[in-house]
This record gives sequence, structure tokens and C-alpha cells, in this order.
Amino acid sequence: KGVQKQFYAEKGIPTADFTVYAEKYELTEALVRKEWDYPFVWKSCTGGYDGKGVSVIREEEDLIPLPEGACLAEKMIPFKNELAVIVARNVSGEVKTYPVVEMEFHPEANQVEYVICPARIEDHVAEKARAVAKKVSESFEHVGLLAVEMFQTEDDEILVNEVAPRPHNSGHYSIEASFTNQFEQHLRAILDLPLGETESKVGGVMVNLVGDENHEGQVHYQNIGKIMQMPGVTPHIYGKKQTRPFRKMGHVTIVNKDLGEARRIAEEVKKEIKVISRG
Repeated sequence: KGVQKQFYAEKGIPTADFTVYAEKYELTEALVRKEWDYPFVWKSCTGGYDGKGVSVIREEEDLIPLPEGACLAEKMIPFKNELAVIVARNVSGEVKTYPVVEMEFHPEANQVEYVICPARIEDHVAEKARAVAKKVSESFEHVGLLAVEMFQTEDDEILVNEVAPRPHNSGHYSIEASFTNQFEQHLRAILDLPLGETESKVGGVMVNLVGDENHEGQVHYQNIGKIMQMPGVTPHIYGKKQTRPFRKMGHVTIVNKDLGEARRIAEEVKKEIKVISRG
């Protein structure tokens, strides 16, 4: 994460203010010098995933349980929405962006709960987000897919949070909702084939299926038959045999011409299906 943030600063890509520290004690000393105001965000420079390696520091005591090693401090951003754009770039340099998606996060696990496409934002904000994502892609000169996660601030500015150079959770909706799903697009890009149409055929909402916080062991998907009876609902199970609290075990996509109805059904799905352990 530290390398990413420094790259954005070098390339003039908008991102939240930050400082990288080689060791935890350097951050502690910076706090003694009052170089940071509470609250701020602590991030481990390596090893982070699915909300791991990220903590909001509200007071000095919050630093105590954090691991040693390289980290960064980042300014807390008052934001309206967390957004993401999947960018495809092939070997010849052709670039296409998918529509902006809106991400709703679980308050405890810091994981994405819902991905909504298209994001419920104004057109000019969506255009700005896609333009920023394209700039990030061209700066990296990557080949394949690049998921660019962003904040929409209260002033409608777009700030890049982080990227993932691969098919991504924020693009899973595309399997059912898009003309070209992200997995086909990735293959087109790396094989230097013409990129496919990125626009959506229909509105889509994705629900992440994660392990129930009170269960660990051999997985059982409770009520999966019930959600399959709901209109426009398609479950995807990842084949992991063992569940544990908040482990990603699959996702469900809901498609509907009415995005509001898709979001309503998604909430029904979330309440109905449970990823638990047997016995």
C-alpha cells in the first residue's frame, strides 16, 4: 500500500494525504510531535486484504494492538460514497472502462457487502471517476484488468484509495449484467484481442456471501434453495470447504431493469441465506 500511495503522488493522481513510515515507532513519534490529528487511518504496507491491515485510529490506545513493521498514516476522508471502476487494457494499449459501481461496506468486517451497478451518482461524477480510473491505468501501463477503488468526497472530488490488478469483487456483477463479463474481458486483454463492450445490459446488484461470524468448520449454505426462487437471482459458490467468520465463500447477483428493486431483493437475499458450519 505504501508503494501504491507514493506512485499516485508521483503521477499526480488524486489520493488522500498520507505519510509512509518504515516502522511503527516512527508513526508513534510523529504523533508525539502532533503531526497527525485523530482520527486517522492506519494501513499496513504489506499483507492487507478484505479489510485486514486497515484500522481507524481514534486515540493513542488504538495503536497498541497494531503489528510492527512498515505502515502508513492516511487522512480520514469525509466521503459520500465508495466507488470502483474496472479498467481493461490490452497489449496494444486499447483501454475501456466499465460503468462506475457503488460499494456498501459491512460496518464491522470492513468488507464489501453490496456492489451496485450503475452507481447512484450524478453523471458528471461518474464521468470524472471513469477518467481518473483511466489515468491510473495509463500510469501503470498494465495489461489485463485493473480495479480502481475510489472515494467520492462531500465536494464531489474523486480520490483513489487503492487498486487491484485482476478480476475483482467489484466486477462480479458483470457475469450476469454486462455484455462482456470481466473474466472474458481479462482474457481478451492479455491475448491482445479487441476489447468487448463494457456497458451493462441491465441493472445489477451483487451480494457477497461470507461466513457467519458465529460459525467455523465444514460449510453449509442454509436456505440457498429459497433465494434461487427469487426473480433475477444467481448464486455463485466458490467451492471452499471450510467456513470461518467473514471468509468470502461466494456471491449472489441480482439483475433487474429497476435498480431499486434489485437492491431490495439483494437485501432479502442477504437476510435469507446463511453461510454456516454443519453440525
